[in-house]
Amino acid sequence: MARAQKQSERREDHRTGEAGRGTAGSVQSVDRAVSVLEILARRGEAGVTEIAGELDVHKSTAFRLLGVLEQRGLVGQAEDRGKYRLDAGVLRLAGAAAVRLDISREGAAVCRELADELGETATVAVLDDDAAVDVAQARGTASVTAQNRLGGRTPLHATSSGKVLLAHTPAALREGLPARPLARFTERTITCTDDLRAELEAVVEQGYAITVEELEPGLAAVAAPVRGHDGKVIAAISVSGPVYRLTADRLAESAERTVAAGAELSRRMGYGS
Repeated sequence: MARAQKQSERREDHRTGEAGRGTAGSVQSVDRAVSVLEILARRGEAGVTEIAGELDVHKSTAFRLLGVLEQRGLVGQAEDRGKYRLDAGVLRLAGAAAVRLDISREGAAVCRELADELGETATVAVLDDDAAVDVAQARGTASVTAQNRLGGRTPLHATSSGKVLLAHTPAALREGLPARPLARFTERTITCTDDLRAELEAVVEQGYAITVEELEPGLAAVAAPVRGHDGKVIAAISVSGPVYRLTADRLAESAERTVAAGAELSRRMGYGS
């Protein structure tokens, strides 16, 4: 029995070792791929032999790395010279990062103005796959205020920001996301896809979204779209607070001010300029 246990332990150690080596190999490949991008950024152009030399790997390894990066549109070959250079995919990634950095910086200032004016917490959120992610926030002046964590993910169907973002996504994504099971967070959470689609249409028509106790009991919020230079919605700005302060009348007033804040942030992001 002891011998069988030892054999079992050796087999488990062997499997663990193989898994560890596989993980290490994957990390090494990612590190080398990033190094290839850095080499091309520094040199402008480079051939397989030059890249292999800098990485201290065989040419076949460098060629495989370049092949994967080329398939993803991150590198391309210069015509007739056998050299590689950075391609448009890198610009796409850099542009997305720049927009998020800009929206965080500009959004913080607009959130501060909105929070000071209304006394409630103001937040800017962006779409990240199937969630809204907070990238800027300013707390209100009231003693009791709503607070989300920067970088925190919230569901699209149960938040005002999420509904704004979902309402302005491409039709295919907008139709696909509600088709998934919609989680219920409170008694007022919308979990019927037809009801959600109807509400998203209303959000586009009226220019803002309102939620009352759909994510948390006692929490109300209103959000408006933020547009980029090309007119596409790139974020949502919202105001949130307790329902005993954000009554129906105050929500209507807050919606008007939040829409104006969204327009101001859109202007700062280049829309209409």
